[in-house]
Amino acid sequence: MKKQIKVVAAIIENDQQEILCALRSPDMSIPNMWEFPGGKVEANEDIYSALKREIAEELDCRIETFNEVFHSNTHEYETFIIQLISIKCRVVERTPKPSEHSKLMWLKRENLASLKWAPADIPAVEQLIDEM
Repeated sequence: MKKQIKVVAAIIENDQQEILCALRSPDMSIPNMWEFPGGKVEANEDIYSALKREIAEELDCRIETFNEVFHSNTHEYETFIIQLISIKCRVVERTPKPSEHSKLMWLKRENLASLKWAPADIPAVEQLIDEM
């Protein structure tokens, strides 16, 4: 049976209505694909606390969540199953800097489809584009 992982992803929007996209490094699983930054939810951790912790660790900044799930879906990869919970938020302290990712990029919604997204992130990307 495949391992099931619960993951939170931050849809971080700035004042210019651009969304933060993160390029997975060659060392990560699903390498060189774009994603919304975030990570695994630990045991006994709520999704909002997990997202704030992961963004602080990965991007060295502090976020504020809007306390509602933007999108949730389950995606089956070859070796594991991911439940990806996307949450809209904004940066409230410090500028995001990549530590685990190869690159960060701010993009307008209409340009999101130009990137090669990790399969689990695609439904949230499509929903963001549909919001335009």
